[in-house]
Amino acid sequence: MENKLRQTFSDMALYKDLRNSNFFSALSLPSFMRDWLLRRFEDADGKFDTNEISNFVQQFIPRKDEWQSIKSRIVTQYEHVKLLAKISVEINVTTGKVSFSLPDFGLSNRETMIDESVWSLYKDELVNGREVWGMIQLGYRPPDDDARPKIPGKIRLLKFKNFCPYTINLDFYKDARQNFSFDEWLQILLGAIDYSSEGYSTEEEKLTMLTRLLPFVEKRLNLIELAPKGTGKSYVFGRVSRFGWLSSGGIMSRAKMFYDMQKRQEGLVAYNDFVTLDEVQTISFKDTDEMRAAMKGFLEAGKYTVGNHENVADAGVILCGNISKNVMDMDGAENMFEELPKVFHESALIERFHGFIKGWNIPRMNDDMKICGWALNSEYFCSILHALRDDISYRSIIDGLINVPDKSDTRDTEAIKRIATAYLKLFFPNVRSVANVDKNLFKKYCLDRACQMRSTIRNQLALLDIEYAGKEIPKFEVI
Repeated sequence: MENKLRQTFSDMALYKDLRNSNFFSALSLPSFMRDWLLRRFEDADGKFDTNEISNFVQQFIPRKDEWQSIKSRIVTQYEHVKLLAKISVEINVTTGKVSFSLPDFGLSNRETMIDESVWSLYKDELVNGREVWGMIQLGYRPPDDDARPKIPGKIRLLKFKNFCPYTINLDFYKDARQNFSFDEWLQILLGAIDYSSEGYSTEEEKLTMLTRLLPFVEKRLNLIELAPKGTGKSYVFGRVSRFGWLSSGGIMSRAKMFYDMQKRQEGLVAYNDFVTLDEVQTISFKDTDEMRAAMKGFLEAGKYTVGNHENVADAGVILCGNISKNVMDMDGAENMFEELPKVFHESALIERFHGFIKGWNIPRMNDDMKICGWALNSEYFCSILHALRDDISYRSIIDGLINVPDKSDTRDTEAIKRIATAYLKLFFPNVRSVANVDKNLFKKYCLDRACQMRSTIRNQLALLDIEYAGKEIPKFEVI
């Protein structure tokens, strides 16, 4: 299978050894950046020079505590410094000037500038998102104290090279799926997010793990996952893709999540494919009622209004938390939301989450589950999933495949169709029409699983609110 993978995906297949090598874990790099380095430095046999990569990381991927030293080199020694970083562009409507910030290093747009000639070269890439990864080169324009008014010194952007220099070809990826059986494709999907298929004892364990990827591939898919500690929740949602955001514990405000009125700045949902509230039991909210109202509107239709500001975003919201053994043994029959923050104790809010992931079906992380072999480049794979979010053809296939029972609840129908669409994109991206779909496989791996995920939400609603008692999801069937 590995030979088939390499022949099919060529240089997008990499050799990853996370089981035996501690080299990359010592560097503390996210998966997408690690695979970017592997693609750059690995030879055809998957071998690389650790010193070469270490030197590159030391030179171009600095730690946050090294920023003052770098700034000194730029400002006092007039060096041109290159580094791999996230850059965010700011366009001043009043002056027409363009500046930038480096969020990871605390460099604000007030201290920077982009010359018109540089902007004209790189603007198409720099405006492709709130924060864009790339290799940047910085220089310094010193102050002019003789000018009237005085011209302050600024750090200048000199060059920019996109982190993803290749073009994503969705048709190629879709066609490639046809070369693999379903079991082989599960192995490829797991390898793309750094896990080994051999480390799982059952198909259900693999499928539950991969369910975490549904918000990567489908817009505005809202999920809740409760799982034991050590099952990899934080890793998948926070370290695999550069298109998502993981918030672990602490304080979450409406300003940070949706819109900051003081800064006039969009929040996390505007610029990410998904926002994961991890360790949700430890998260506190500045204003519970304010956050609950904002969450309701956003989870329902992707809209949020803060003051006079209104916007629409496509991010999914995922709640992740740990769960006790006794609740796991009940398999969702007991109230699982008692330990969640007060903001989530309202049935009208929980109903707007599309599905529930039973994280207790995923085994605790062990060395056998780490990938050791040829696998898809994580950065490439997550870029593919990001691009598939805009492909609406899969939803039209779902609409033509599923028979919706009479008097079905609209939210149930939408949730099941949205989850089934995400599963179809993930497991069967090669389908182009209803005629291409193996209906038995679709029912087993897409529709039935979507119904199960929604049913858990329904069962929990009945425990939260007597209004939902006795209301079960009608039987959705494949046409």
